[in-house]
Amino acid sequence: MPIQRINLTKGASDYPEALSTYDGSAPVYRVVLWPHRSLPRGGFVFFIAITCVMLTFPLLPLIGTAAIWVLLPFLVLTVTLLWVFIMRSYRSGQLVEELSLWPDHIILVRREPDGTRQDWATNPYWVEVVSHDKPVAAYLTLRGGPREVELGAFLTPEERLELKEELEEKLRFLAV
Repeated sequence: MPIQRINLTKGASDYPEALSTYDGSAPVYRVVLWPHRSLPRGGFVFFIAITCVMLTFPLLPLIGTAAIWVLLPFLVLTVTLLWVFIMRSYRSGQLVEELSLWPDHIILVRREPDGTRQDWATNPYWVEVVSHDKPVAAYLTLRGGPREVELGAFLTPEERLELKEELEEKLRFLAV
C-alpha cells in the first residue's frame, strides 16, 4: 500500500527531512504517500530478460541468413523502447506527498519527480477535508487558509476514503 503512517510519540523525529515545530516537538500525526508501483526493480530485470529471450526465438531459424539483419534492429528497438518507457514510469513514481500535523499547524509537502517542492501550511482548526466526485471518484482535497490543495490524487478511491476518515479523526481529536 502506498501509504506510510509514522507514529512519533515524543521528541523530534530522527527522519532527516522531518518537519517539526521550532520547539522540537514531533508531529501528532504524519503520513507519507506515494504512487503504487506494480513492477518492482527485481521484476523489471526479470521482465526485460524474459522479453529478450522470447524475442530471440523467432530469430533462431534465421541465423546465417540476411533476413536476421532486417529483423534484428526492430527487435533491439522494441527492447530499448520498453526499457526507456518503464524507466520513465519509475521516475514518475518518485512523487511523494508528506502530511504532518501538529496541534498548532498542518503542513503538506509535495516533492515532484523533477525535484521541485511545493509546500502548503495552515492552522488545523480551519482545515476541512473534502471529497469530490470529479475529476475522479473520491478526489480528496484539503481546504483551509487561502487555498485548496489536492491530497493523494494517485491513490485508489478506497485508499483516499480511508485516508479521509483517518485525517478527519485526527483533526477532530485536535479540536477537542
